[in-house]
Amino acid sequence: MVGTMALLPPFLRTARTTRNTTPHRATGLPTDDEVVLDAPDDRLGPALVAAAQGAYGPAAALLAATRKGSEWENRDRYVRRLAAFAHARDEWFERWSAAAPHDPDLLLVRAQRAVDRAWRSPARAELLHEVSPLITAAAHEDERDPVPWRLALDHARGTHAGHAWFGELWEAAVRRTPHHYGCHVAALRYLASSWHGSHRECFAFAELAAQDAPAASLIQALPARAALGYLGDGCGPDVPRGQLDAAADRAVALSARFPGADPWPAEIRNKLMYVLVRLERWDDALVQLRLIGPYATSFPWDRMSDDPLGLFLRVRADIRSAPPSGPGGHPPSGRTARAHSRDH
Repeated sequence: MVGTMALLPPFLRTARTTRNTTPHRATGLPTDDEVVLDAPDDRLGPALVAAAQGAYGPAAALLAATRKGSEWENRDRYVRRLAAFAHARDEWFERWSAAAPHDPDLLLVRAQRAVDRAWRSPARAELLHEVSPLITAAAHEDERDPVPWRLALDHARGTHAGHAWFGELWEAAVRRTPHHYGCHVAALRYLASSWHGSHRECFAFAELAAQDAPAASLIQALPARAALGYLGDGCGPDVPRGQLDAAADRAVALSARFPGADPWPAEIRNKLMYVLVRLERWDDALVQLRLIGPYATSFPWDRMSDDPLGLFLRVRADIRSAPPSGPGGHPPSGRTARAHSRDH
């Protein structure tokens, strides 16, 4: 487990020396005790409560609503969370499986859970090959749904699929929903793992996708996701500082479109806050901290600490104690020190 010092070497040397003399610039933020990790939104929360009581009906209804309403981004997030919950507590999931074995939403959660299980195993590639039929079954249920194809892209990365096969999967995914964020993140991760350290390819992909996407699309945060991968990696050539700032600026503009203190955009804002702090853009990081409110997320903090909430709170304290940024909120140019991250 690492502390904040390992995460933010340049910043912490400044912040530690000024903390006793610099007043907090942030007031009105939630107290540490009020901050929660990975809080569900108002729709997912009741489904998880019911699942904890052994009832699958609310979860099934929630996913059915996302499918019928073509709410693909919500569907993707809910499937991930429900699959993770089914891994920890499966009574409700087994009841659902017995009552409606061919439910398309059940099939998708089953495929996600199987991929997650395989991904955690040392025999990842072998186990992922075994779950291919589950992904195929989920994909056949609704030709509009991009989420099974996001799963297929994750599966391809885990099985070290070649570029030609991945390209076919990618084309199938974007035919369904050209700007689905989950599929784009899966492709970005594949690029990072296929050409490890070649962050230029990741940025080129992310920037082109953002240019083609609507201003309100989550794809606008994709370059910042590429920046997160670069800043958390210890190899590869330098990415120009201006490119990193431009990526952060896109995500800042996107964040401003969403309401503050909301669990859903908090997922984007936690990643953005990491990038802004690594770039020493303290004022911008403070803005995101206010918008995050009480909603910390495991990623990216769990890539640097076994206590993601604790690390989030330590970084939050340092942002509050940091000296103001320079004019325009951008610090001087220069390569930022980087620490290894286990995920892109």
